Amino acid sequence: MVDFHSHILPEIDDGSKSVEESIELLRMLKEQNITKVCATPHYNAKRESVDSFLLRRDEALVKLQSELPPDLPEIIPGAEVAYFVGISNLASLDKLCLSGSRLLLLEMPMGKWASHWVSEVELLSVAKNCTVVLAHIERYLGDGNREYVKRLVDNGVLLQVNSGFFDGFFSKIKAFSLMNKEGINFIGSDCHGINRRPPTIGKAYECIEKKMGKDFIKEYFDYQISLLSTD
Repeated sequence: MVDFHSHILPEIDDGSKSVEESIELLRMLKEQNITKVCATPHYNAKRESVDSFLLRRDEALVKLQSELPPDLPEIIPGAEVAYFVGISNLASLDKLCLSGSRLLLLEMPMGKWASHWVSEVELLSVAKNCTVVLAHIERYLGDGNREYVKRLVDNGVLLQVNSGFFDGFFSKIKAFSLMNKEGINFIGSDCHGINRRPPTIGKAYECIEKKMGKDFIKEYFDYQISLLSTD
């Protein structure tokens, strides 16, 4: 299975603090039957350029890969990009898409969204030739953004939820409701460390398999791979 959202690269953001911690996180993900993990460190255009970020990210990836034991999940580098007004004008934004795809993981601001923010997100697919995936969308549904989410989905935007959305009884009901209506395209652990926000994505997939069946899980995996392979 795929972990679409993680902070496993060492010493680049508020995620893993060392190569050793990164390797342990990958081992934990393997135990949860994850075969591919998207490494999506935070990117904020107000703090650094795209090229500066990519240099740091790739250095962290090389450092980690040089120490990796065999048979751990495949790492797909990308970024969790913080939205800001004017993002559609950001040069080289497409370089932040997940490697081998046109998928851009976008983190929206907390609270009620402004209509012009949503309009700009809709423009990204045209202006930057990318497919936007909204990160941990469950965080925003309680802020009156549900109609905006539906509008974005209707315009080709994809949704990612964190695995913890499937943990609680009431949140689980909301998760499956979202999966059946707008659709959940990706699930991510959003793991940050061994002790601080460790990965629990295996529980989410177990919950989905129990409710939807093994055939659904297989089809879901194939669907995710097809999206990740679209360049």
